[in-house]
Amino acid sequence: MRHTALFSLLLAASLASLALPAAAAGTLKYCSEGSPSGFDPNQLNAGTDFDAIWPVFNRLVEFERGGTAVLPALAEKWEISPDGLIYTFHLRRGVKFHSNESFKPSRDFNADDVVFTFSRMDDKEHPYRKAYPSEFPFFNSMGMAANLAKVEAVNPQTVRFTLKNVDASFLADLAMGFASIHSAEYADLLLKSGKPAQIASAPIGTGPFVFKRYDKDATIRYSANKDYWNKADVKLDNLIFTISTDSAVRAQKLKAGECDIAFPPKPADLVALKADPAIVIQSRPGFNVGYVAYNVTKKPLDKLEVRQALDMAINKPAILEAVYQGTGIAASNPMPPAQWSYNPKLKDAAYSVDKARALLAKAGVKDLEISLWAMPVQRPYNPNAKLMAEMIQADWAKIGVKANITSYEWGEYLKRAKKGEADTGMFGWTGDNGDPDNWLNILSCDAIGSGNYAQWCDKAYEDLIVEGKRTTDAKKRTALYMKAQEVFKQAMPWSTIAHSVVAVPMNKRVQDFKISPFGRMSFSGVSIK
Repeated sequence: MRHTALFSLLLAASLASLALPAAAAGTLKYCSEGSPSGFDPNQLNAGTDFDAIWPVFNRLVEFERGGTAVLPALAEKWEISPDGLIYTFHLRRGVKFHSNESFKPSRDFNADDVVFTFSRMDDKEHPYRKAYPSEFPFFNSMGMAANLAKVEAVNPQTVRFTLKNVDASFLADLAMGFASIHSAEYADLLLKSGKPAQIASAPIGTGPFVFKRYDKDATIRYSANKDYWNKADVKLDNLIFTISTDSAVRAQKLKAGECDIAFPPKPADLVALKADPAIVIQSRPGFNVGYVAYNVTKKPLDKLEVRQALDMAINKPAILEAVYQGTGIAASNPMPPAQWSYNPKLKDAAYSVDKARALLAKAGVKDLEISLWAMPVQRPYNPNAKLMAEMIQADWAKIGVKANITSYEWGEYLKRAKKGEADTGMFGWTGDNGDPDNWLNILSCDAIGSGNYAQWCDKAYEDLIVEGKRTTDAKKRTALYMKAQEVFKQAMPWSTIAHSVVAVPMNKRVQDFKISPFGRMSFSGVSIK
């Protein structure tokens, strides 16, 4: 009996030890670069935020993994009226919403959820919006608020959008993160219980992963959605975001096995990672642009000569070498060369300290002191904002301009910048949907207060991009957008700096991860050995 008992104990221990790796194999740990500002996708505006909500939510349509094609998602199919103003979506049946401690859905996803999501963003008198006042930067800045006539449920499985004007990018816009669909039933529960703000801290979606917990500035935990409508997208038991703002720390965690995949590191940290046989690095040309914005509402930055002088004084080749270290190309446009309608004729003015001084003198400006905001986080379009800020500060000092480097926590940085507090600041953009409007619209008048950090509103530019959105003729759109880029370059609300190469390091055990052209870190369909 003692031998039998001992054998049983040894067998149990052996089986337990074998079971541990199997359980661990179902968990993927991602080293994220920053903390999200919240978990309500309709309110978000930054890539870090969207990465955190991407596992939880779906949209009516979505982009293919690693590509730009628009595919069915919560909508199985759709029709567009001959005049281009009515979009009718036929919804997927049997889609389940997540549950949490306070909410258990009593029904499947239907048209009411779509109507709630978009009505809340569109209607300032919406009961939920009055109970929980919110801003919806993408919805407003992209002109959807002004152009959406109505959204209505035709029946539980059909929803209809009616537009005031043709919008050539509307379908692609619906695949973006801000158009993620909420549960109307969950929202109603939160409203009745007096907790409407909880929609941004305890999210409920239909996505491949269920939100479990957020430990601020430390970890975000998700578990697999076992009821997900597309089983091929759920190949992990658990997904964990570990937040590390320091690129070197993320690299060390990856090497030590504390992370399986990491946000793109600084170029200098890639060297050691490339030498590690346990790590592979995926890369692709970045669909992005990094820039310095000039707040044109602040004197003397309202003068074109001053903006031209500051631009001409920036030694961009030196920044490309020191900050990007071979992982970037010079930018002269507000969109990357891979974007259709890119204007190849536009060029930067040559770097010249003497000409920059002369322009300041012509503008009657001397002893200028301004703020230069530097991002506190690393972004794909700017791998080292602190170093870039220090280099620009030194460049501007050569023409007699004192730049005071300023920074805040990332959420606060964006919040203050939207209000126009910065004189000048470093920002960037990663394309969201493959349409030129997505790049040019962030400099629209509607985008002031959201993504237009230059606070720039130009009628000639506005007319061109609005007309470009109102036609579906690609040739006409290209001509309009190329002209809009010329207006941008002449007015110089930004100094465009670089388009970067995106490199994502990961353990060899990670399978089928695809770099998104839009900069999203998506783990749908990803597995780990």
